[in-house]
Amino acid sequence: MSRDEAETILLDAGGAADGDFPLLEAAIACAIHEDPSRDPQIARDLGAAGVERLAERLKQESAEEALAESMAGDLRLGGDLFTYEDPGNADIIAVAERRKGLAVALGVFYLHAARKCRLTVQGVDFPGHFLLRIETAEGPLALDPFSEGRVVLPSELTRRALHAGLTPNVADRLDRLMAPVSDRAVLLRLQNTIYAQASVARDYARAERAALRRALLDPSDHRPWLDVAAAREGQGALAGSLEALARATALDGGAALAARAQRERVRLQLN
Repeated sequence: MSRDEAETILLDAGGAADGDFPLLEAAIACAIHEDPSRDPQIARDLGAAGVERLAERLKQESAEEALAESMAGDLRLGGDLFTYEDPGNADIIAVAERRKGLAVALGVFYLHAARKCRLTVQGVDFPGHFLLRIETAEGPLALDPFSEGRVVLPSELTRRALHAGLTPNVADRLDRLMAPVSDRAVLLRLQNTIYAQASVARDYARAERAALRRALLDPSDHRPWLDVAAAREGQGALAGSLEALARATALDGGAALAARAQRERVRLQLN
C-alpha cells in the first residue's frame, strides 16, 4: 500500500457514518501513511486472532474477563512502561509487532475484537489516559488496556482525574468523565498524540502527516488544518502553510480570526 492509497482509505473513512467507521483498517492506513515500506498484514492477523480468542473465551467467561484475557493474556498486549515515548507505541503495525504500546493504540485491537463479537465496548477520552467502557449486566465498567485490561474502580478513576488536574467537583462527575466516544474519536486521539510528540521533538514532517490524517478522518473540522499550517511553517514551507490556513478558514468562519493572525505572521516571513 502506498501513501496515496492510504490517504484514499482515510478519506473514505472520513466520509463514513460513525456506526460504519472502519477502525482497524483506518488505523492500519494511518500507520502505512507514516511509513509505506511495511506490510500491514501483521496488524490484520493480530486483529483476527483477537476476534477468535475473544469469541472462544466468551463461551465460559464474563465479557470483561474474556476481553482482558484474550487481549492481554492470549495476545500479550500491554503498555510500554520503559520506553513510553517511543514513536512505535502509537503505530498500529509496530504495536502488533512489539505487542506493546500506548493505551489508545492497544485499545484499537480491543475495540475491533469487541465489535466483531457484538460486545458493547467504547473508548473513553478520560483526562490524561485513554480507557475503555464496557457495558455489563451490573452496569458499565472501566477497563485500562495499558494495564492488561484490568477493571479500574470508581475511586481510582476519581484519583486519576484529580491527578490530571481536575477540580474535586469535576473529578467526582464520573458519569461525564466516562462518557463514551466514537471509534473515529479514538483514532483522532491517537493522531493527536503523534502530532504532540512530533511537535515537541521538532519533527515537523511527522507532525504534518499526523495533522493531515486528522483532517482526512474528520473533514468538517478546521483545527487539523491549523496544525498542518503550524507544522509546515516549522519546516519553512510557508506557501503550504498559507494554503492550510486558507482551508481552515474556509471550513469554519469562527476560526477565521485565529487563522488570519497566523496567516499574517507567515506572510511577514514570506516578504
